[in-house]
Amino acid sequence: MGDEQIGPARQDETVTAPPPAAAPRDRRVGWSLVGLFLVGQLTMVAVSVLVLLSHDPNGTAGLEDGRLLALLLVPTASGAVLAAVGTGRFGGGPRSGRVWRELAVRPSLKDVAIGSAFGFGGLALTLPAAAVWAAWVGDDRASSAVGDAFAGRELPPAAAVVVFLAVWLVAPAAEEVLFRGVLWRGLEHLGWNRWVVFAATSVVFSLAHLELLRTPLLLVLSIPIGLARLVTGNLLASVVAHQLNNFLPALALLLATTGNLG
Repeated sequence: MGDEQIGPARQDETVTAPPPAAAPRDRRVGWSLVGLFLVGQLTMVAVSVLVLLSHDPNGTAGLEDGRLLALLLVPTASGAVLAAVGTGRFGGGPRSGRVWRELAVRPSLKDVAIGSAFGFGGLALTLPAAAVWAAWVGDDRASSAVGDAFAGRELPPAAAVVVFLAVWLVAPAAEEVLFRGVLWRGLEHLGWNRWVVFAATSVVFSLAHLELLRTPLLLVLSIPIGLARLVTGNLLASVVAHQLNNFLPALALLLATTGNLG
């Protein structure tokens, strides 16, 4: 006991904190998450087909307002919820609460601010890109599938607000859970380089909308959103960036469906 020191370390001793742990990787979990992403995408397609088949086969033009709202909300939300629940089962366990960590969701004001910066900064890229694209292919061919579905419709105020909120808030959050949540983490578990994950999820995002004419534009739109996820490592940042990107189209749709946009 004589020379032993109990208490604070001596001044000449250096106390170092352990390095931060790297994100855990597990190839089994990786393949499970990639599979869940595909299940989520197939669910979206299946639910969309069911909604369309519940009416005459006239496309979205033949759907009444209620079913069109369902087509806008239900497929994407159901696919995201299914994939998130599956992530809790296969990617961390539903009882552990680690599903949020698995999807890289962290409550951080700093990351939300960074996501907002990418969202606003991305508008400087996406707005000119959209204008150039519309001038190249024509305004009538440059609109989104959602814009085409609601073209010429005047909705009751409550329904128009639902469409606005769905396009601005709900659809971006659901898509981010799928693409930069489940798929991104799956590819990370498989050991992919983070820049490769960024590129792959951006390409898949642009292709998965099944709007072939708009695929290059969607790829441009996905760049600032993916960068928000890449820089922060936080899914919330890309959700915020995506929602800011969708605000102006959602606002234009609100004005159009309430008869306030010529």
